Amino acid sequence: MTNVGWNTGDVQGKRGKEAAGSGELDIISLGRRVRHLRKNLGMTLDDLSAKVGAAPSQLSLIENGKREPKLGLLQALSGALGVGLDQMLGNEPPSRRAALEIELERAQRGPLYQSLGLPTVRVNSRLSTEVLESLVGLQHELERRLDEQSATPEEARRANNEIRMEMRGRNNYYPEIERQAQELLKAVGHDHGPLSHHVAADVAEHLGFDLHYVGDLPHSTRSVTDLKNRRIYLTHGQRSDHDPRSVLLQALGHYVLGHQTPRNYADFLRQRVYTNYFAASLLMPERATVDFLKEAKAAKELAIEDIRDAFAVSYETAAHRFTNLATEHLGITTHFQKVHESGIIHKAYENDGVNFPADHTGAIEGQAVCRFWTSRAVFEVPDKFRAFNQYTDTAVGTYWCTARTERHSSGEYSLSIGVPYAHVKWFRGRETTERSQSRCPDPDCCRRPPSELSAQWAGNAWPSTRANSHLLAAMPQGAFPGVDETEVYKFLAAHEGR
Repeated sequence: MTNVGWNTGDVQGKRGKEAAGSGELDIISLGRRVRHLRKNLGMTLDDLSAKVGAAPSQLSLIENGKREPKLGLLQALSGALGVGLDQMLGNEPPSRRAALEIELERAQRGPLYQSLGLPTVRVNSRLSTEVLESLVGLQHELERRLDEQSATPEEARRANNEIRMEMRGRNNYYPEIERQAQELLKAVGHDHGPLSHHVAADVAEHLGFDLHYVGDLPHSTRSVTDLKNRRIYLTHGQRSDHDPRSVLLQALGHYVLGHQTPRNYADFLRQRVYTNYFAASLLMPERATVDFLKEAKAAKELAIEDIRDAFAVSYETAAHRFTNLATEHLGITTHFQKVHESGIIHKAYENDGVNFPADHTGAIEGQAVCRFWTSRAVFEVPDKFRAFNQYTDTAVGTYWCTARTERHSSGEYSLSIGVPYAHVKWFRGRETTERSQSRCPDPDCCRRPPSELSAQWAGNAWPSTRANSHLLAAMPQGAFPGVDETEVYKFLAAHEGR
């Protein structure tokens, strides 16, 4: 990923060009140039001192980039070394070795190197060029790896788009994960009915993990797995946003699926998708869920809320699971949306050709969905107890969608499943008379206000916006974005002996 590294402005990347461009003197480059010119002339520090009237110790500090010379001394050095002042202050290092010395000096003065707590390597003529090459190369690689573990919002959207394309290519169906889940369920003797908390604990025990419920789980985590002592820590608290069974099964999923520490945000995201899939395939086993869906399809009574109730899961989990199995086992293409009450898409999936709004990268997260779509219209429906169904005519065909709203700590969201008109015959709610038309991406559909409102208010309104600063900020740094590593390690150390 291309994000500014820890050494912003001080080390490589800009390599002193910021200083040159801003009129500031790049004292590290200057010092290496003075040393290079002096040695080319066969002069010692004492020789140069005699020519410019400055103490050898002062000249040594200048050559090591630790002191900025005054203009008079600069002019004297320029004359003594036989070069013009412009050449003395040039940006380009005089040699490859000088370039390596400059880069290593900058790196060691930057916050990344200082944060490592390593001793400073003295850069002098006794340090071989090979060692310089190695040290600078290690610095480059460390920065590259750290940059891969931090992502700008644009890169996060690219990663989301990449995994969504993978999901679409597989119709969101992963048979290898289904098989692993089925083997575990067989091992603990679970073959029908909803997966209880007790059976979820049996799965953990079968895999060799002890469960510990604590009240001080690090605030940035849902669970913490101690691989050394084979413990999984979960919270005592009732965090309503997450099913405790799902949290446990997702933690186990990382172990079962053989995940290693994420190399970058895309890797982190992919692992999260796979562990969510793993948890769902345990909560809603493939064979039992497919049997349920086929029976409902035969009766032309497919309904997400029935799947939810049959397997005692959330509506969102039921909707996701439907996308896993509908195309593979029922021959139904579909799409899913999770939309915030502001109209912004939070999650989405499709393999039915629906025209989600997208940015230039193809990413749809963060885009505003058409206000005439079911996922927006459902927010205005007074009856929150039953699903809201609607037909929407779009530029790429007619879709039928069923949707509900759910409240989370971050606001109200709509959760909707949609299918092309050809598949609506299998669903309960197909008789709805609710219908709308979306002309998006035509801006006159819903992006631009109606002309009569514009005529009245254009130039007379100045809203104070709610700044979405998270859209501009980089993703939290680290292999597990947003997790405080020190906090986790202190937590594990505190609980290890208990």
